[in-house]
Amino acid sequence: MKQALSWVNGQAGALVDVSERALHYGDGLFETIRIRRSAPEFLKRHIKRLMAGCERLKFPPMDWSLVGHELEELSARHDDAVLKLILSRRSAGRGYGPCSDQAVTRIASVQPLPAWPANPAHSGIRVRICDARLAAQPLLSGIKHLNRLEQVLARAEWDDPAIAEGLMLSDTDRLVEGTMSNVFILSNQVLITPDLSNCGVAGVMRSVILDLAESLGIDTEIRSVSLEEVKTAGEVLVCNSLISIWPVVSIDGIGSFGSVSISRQLQAALSAYDKAGDGNWYSS
Repeated sequence: MKQALSWVNGQAGALVDVSERALHYGDGLFETIRIRRSAPEFLKRHIKRLMAGCERLKFPPMDWSLVGHELEELSARHDDAVLKLILSRRSAGRGYGPCSDQAVTRIASVQPLPAWPANPAHSGIRVRICDARLAAQPLLSGIKHLNRLEQVLARAEWDDPAIAEGLMLSDTDRLVEGTMSNVFILSNQVLITPDLSNCGVAGVMRSVILDLAESLGIDTEIRSVSLEEVKTAGEVLVCNSLISIWPVVSIDGIGSFGSVSISRQLQAALSAYDKAGDGNWYSS
């Protein structure tokens, strides 16, 4: 990979003001995008989620064609990498209350892809159930806002490199998501992913999988999922924009899963999917 780059409002090497509300209040959004062959994957879906997040946080109008152009231009400088975009509401003085006409700072950076030993997409992964719970907040559910302390606390619960991910539950012990991923379970030949109306991030890859499943004739549901359903699932998988799809072969304290059939079907369909195509994104 070429030298890592950072742009602030389209300017390489520019600095971020310490008064940015993202630093003081977490007042902002972010997207983590896979660059593959010098192109940002699923860019239309990422921008659609950003647009929804800006509307939810009552950000001022933005030039989305400019945002897309900058992300494409930055991606074109790299073959395979990770592109992160942060949108921060700029400061207008002290206090929580934002001003309706405050500008938005765009902070984009490119970093190398993480190293994932043992080819988890093929061999599957071992996961655990986290003790940290996700609090309900419908006003922030679905969007990828900057407040990630719940995930930080959950990820700090283990340091065993054999455990690739932790599954997070709501305060009512319903399955929500992974610390860095969305989750699907197969139950009675239906592919189910948790409803995210109260908490959790509605991932871009989650939306892709829902569309892929429909094209493959696999029935899907978005609904509440109990831990008991996870224990009896025929198959479990996790996904995000960087890892794509990883089958789960075991969950500590629950047991093992022998089938990866649906994961393999989805992986094969994903490899042939138009990653620059439509902008479907599902908020809950």
